[in-house]
Amino acid sequence: MATTADSVVTSAEIFNYWLQPGRIEVGFLGAAQLDKFGNINTTVIGSDYAHPKVRLPGAGGAPEIAASCGEVYVVLRQSPRAFVEKVDFITSVGHGDGPGHRERLGLRGRGPTLVITDLGVLKPDPDTCELTLVALHQGSEVDAVRAATGWKLAVAPDLEESQPPTDEELRILRDLRRDG
Repeated sequence: MATTADSVVTSAEIFNYWLQPGRIEVGFLGAAQLDKFGNINTTVIGSDYAHPKVRLPGAGGAPEIAASCGEVYVVLRQSPRAFVEKVDFITSVGHGDGPGHRERLGLRGRGPTLVITDLGVLKPDPDTCELTLVALHQGSEVDAVRAATGWKLAVAPDLEESQPPTDEELRILRDLRRDG
Protein backbone atom coordinates (compact mmCIF):
# COMPACT_ATOMS: atom_id res chain seq x y z
CA MET A 1 0.00 0.00 0.00
CA ALA A 2 1.21 3.46 -0.83
CA THR A 3 -1.78 5.55 0.16
CA THR A 4 0.32 8.41 1.58
CA ALA A 5 3.29 8.17 -0.81
CA ASP A 6 4.27 11.16 -2.95
CA SER A 7 5.18 8.74 -5.72
CA VAL A 8 5.66 5.05 -6.43
CA VAL A 9 8.64 3.96 -8.52
CA THR A 10 10.08 0.67 -9.72
CA SER A 11 12.89 -1.16 -7.93
CA ALA A 12 15.19 -0.46 -10.86
CA GLU A 13 14.56 3.28 -10.53
CA ILE A 14 15.12 3.20 -6.77
CA PHE A 15 18.47 1.42 -7.18
CA ASN A 16 19.77 3.13 -10.32
CA TYR A 17 18.53 6.67 -9.82
CA TRP A 18 18.17 7.08 -6.06
CA LEU A 19 20.27 4.59 -4.10
CA GLN A 20 23.48 4.07 -6.09
CA PRO A 21 24.08 7.79 -6.73
CA GLY A 22 23.80 8.42 -2.95
CA ARG A 23 20.46 10.23 -2.89
CA ILE A 24 19.06 8.24 0.07
CA GLU A 25 20.11 9.59 3.46
CA VAL A 26 18.86 6.78 5.74
CA GLY A 27 18.26 3.12 4.97
CA PHE A 28 16.59 0.60 7.29
CA LEU A 29 17.70 -3.04 7.44
CA GLY A 30 17.03 -6.16 9.45
CA ALA A 31 19.27 -9.20 9.87
CA ALA A 32 19.43 -12.84 10.84
CA GLN A 33 22.88 -12.19 12.32
CA LEU A 34 24.66 -8.97 13.21
CA ASP A 35 28.23 -8.82 14.46
CA LYS A 36 30.09 -6.36 16.66
CA PHE A 37 31.08 -4.27 13.63
CA GLY A 38 27.53 -4.07 12.25
CA ASN A 39 28.09 -6.58 9.42
CA ILE A 40 24.81 -8.25 8.44
CA ASN A 41 24.07 -11.85 7.46
CA THR A 42 20.81 -12.74 5.70
CA THR A 43 22.27 -15.53 3.53
CA VAL A 44 23.38 -18.67 5.43
CA ILE A 45 23.87 -19.90 8.99
CA GLY A 46 26.85 -22.21 9.30
CA SER A 47 30.43 -22.07 8.07
CA ASP A 48 29.89 -24.25 4.97
CA TYR A 49 28.17 -22.07 2.35
CA ALA A 50 27.39 -25.06 0.11
CA HIS A 51 25.86 -27.05 2.97
CA PRO A 52 24.67 -24.54 5.59
CA LYS A 53 22.69 -25.35 8.72
CA VAL A 54 20.09 -22.85 7.47
CA ARG A 55 19.72 -21.14 4.09
CA LEU A 56 18.14 -17.72 4.50
CA PRO A 57 16.28 -15.50 1.99
CA GLY A 58 19.47 -13.74 0.94
CA ALA A 59 20.47 -10.24 0.11
CA GLY A 60 17.66 -8.63 -1.83
CA GLY A 61 18.72 -4.99 -2.02
CA ALA A 62 20.36 -4.89 1.41
CA PRO A 63 24.01 -4.79 0.19
CA GLU A 64 23.24 -1.73 -1.95
CA ILE A 65 21.43 -0.05 0.94
CA ALA A 66 24.31 -0.82 3.33
CA ALA A 67 26.88 0.46 0.83
CA SER A 68 25.15 3.52 -0.59
CA CYS A 69 22.82 5.16 1.94
CA GLY A 70 24.22 8.04 3.94
CA GLU A 71 23.67 5.95 7.06
CA VAL A 72 21.87 2.74 7.99
CA TYR A 73 19.59 1.94 10.92
CA VAL A 74 19.36 -1.75 11.79
CA VAL A 75 16.28 -3.01 13.62
CA LEU A 76 16.59 -6.42 15.24
CA ARG A 77 15.40 -8.42 18.26
CA GLN A 78 18.43 -8.89 20.50
CA SER A 79 19.55 -12.45 21.27
CA PRO A 80 22.86 -14.35 21.33
CA ARG A 81 21.71 -16.19 18.19
CA ALA A 82 21.33 -12.91 16.28
CA PHE A 83 24.06 -10.81 17.92
CA VAL A 84 27.19 -12.82 17.18
CA GLU A 85 30.92 -12.11 17.52
CA LYS A 86 31.38 -12.66 13.76
CA VAL A 87 28.66 -13.33 11.20
CA ASP A 88 28.80 -16.65 9.35
CA PHE A 89 28.52 -14.83 6.00
CA ILE A 90 28.71 -11.10 5.24
CA THR A 91 25.68 -10.29 3.12
CA SER A 92 25.86 -6.55 3.78
CA VAL A 93 28.99 -4.77 4.97
CA GLY A 94 28.73 -2.77 8.14
CA HIS A 95 32.14 -1.62 9.34
CA GLY A 96 33.95 -4.73 8.07
CA ASP A 97 36.77 -5.49 10.47
CA GLY A 98 36.90 -2.02 11.99
CA PRO A 99 38.09 1.52 11.26
CA GLY A 100 38.87 2.33 7.63
CA HIS A 101 37.32 -0.83 6.18
CA ARG A 102 34.45 0.94 4.40
CA GLU A 103 36.82 3.53 2.97
CA ARG A 104 39.17 0.82 1.65
CA LEU A 105 36.20 -0.72 -0.16
CA GLY A 106 35.20 2.66 -1.61
CA LEU A 107 31.76 2.65 0.06
CA ARG A 108 30.14 6.06 0.13
CA GLY A 109 27.83 5.70 3.12
CA ARG A 110 28.70 5.78 6.81
CA GLY A 111 27.27 2.28 7.32
CA PRO A 112 25.27 1.32 10.39
CA THR A 113 25.03 4.32 12.69
CA LEU A 114 22.19 3.02 14.86
CA VAL A 115 21.02 -0.42 15.94
CA ILE A 116 17.62 -0.49 17.60
CA THR A 117 16.69 -3.63 19.52
CA ASP A 118 13.92 -4.69 21.86
CA LEU A 119 16.33 -4.03 24.78
CA GLY A 120 18.17 -0.86 23.84
CA VAL A 121 20.06 1.19 21.29
CA LEU A 122 23.61 0.60 20.06
CA LYS A 123 25.92 2.86 18.06
CA PRO A 124 29.40 2.24 16.65
CA ASP A 125 32.22 3.55 18.79
CA PRO A 126 33.84 6.47 16.90
CA ASP A 127 37.35 5.03 17.36
CA THR A 128 36.86 1.24 17.08
CA CYS A 129 33.59 1.01 15.08
CA GLU A 130 32.49 -1.69 17.55
CA LEU A 131 28.82 -1.49 18.50
CA THR A 132 28.32 0.02 21.95
CA LEU A 133 25.20 0.17 24.11
CA VAL A 134 24.22 3.85 24.38
CA ALA A 135 20.62 3.62 25.63
CA LEU A 136 18.44 1.16 27.51
CA HIS A 137 14.73 0.79 26.90
CA GLN A 138 12.53 1.20 29.94
CA GLY A 139 12.60 -2.02 32.02
CA SER A 140 15.83 -3.35 30.43
CA GLU A 141 19.05 -3.86 32.37
CA VAL A 142 22.66 -3.83 31.18
CA ASP A 143 23.22 -7.42 32.35
CA ALA A 144 20.26 -8.63 30.26
CA VAL A 145 21.55 -6.80 27.18
CA ARG A 146 25.01 -8.27 27.66
CA ALA A 147 23.52 -11.75 28.10
CA ALA A 148 21.69 -11.30 24.78
CA THR A 149 24.92 -10.37 22.96
CA GLY A 150 27.50 -12.81 21.59
CA TRP A 151 30.50 -10.59 22.29
CA LYS A 152 31.77 -8.56 25.25
CA LEU A 153 29.46 -5.59 24.76
CA ALA A 154 30.85 -2.17 25.60
CA VAL A 155 28.54 0.22 27.45
CA ALA A 156 28.72 3.98 27.03
CA PRO A 157 29.81 5.78 30.20
CA ASP A 158 26.86 8.16 29.79
CA LEU A 159 24.25 5.41 29.22
CA GLU A 160 20.80 6.91 28.66
CA GLU A 161 17.26 5.61 28.97
CA SER A 162 15.45 5.73 25.63
CA GLN A 163 12.22 7.65 25.47
CA PRO A 164 9.08 5.51 25.21
CA PRO A 165 6.84 6.19 22.21
CA THR A 166 4.30 8.97 22.57
CA ASP A 167 0.58 8.30 22.40
CA GLU A 168 0.54 9.77 18.88
CA GLU A 169 3.40 7.50 17.74
CA LEU A 170 1.61 4.47 19.20
CA ARG A 171 -1.60 5.47 17.41
CA ILE A 172 0.23 5.72 14.08
CA LEU A 173 1.92 2.34 14.59
CA ARG A 174 -1.39 0.71 15.51
CA ASP A 175 -3.03 2.26 12.44
CA LEU A 176 -0.24 0.90 10.23
CA ARG A 177 -0.63 -2.58 11.74
CA ARG A 178 -4.41 -2.46 11.30
CA ASP A 179 -4.14 -1.32 7.67
CA GLY A 180 -1.58 -3.98 6.78
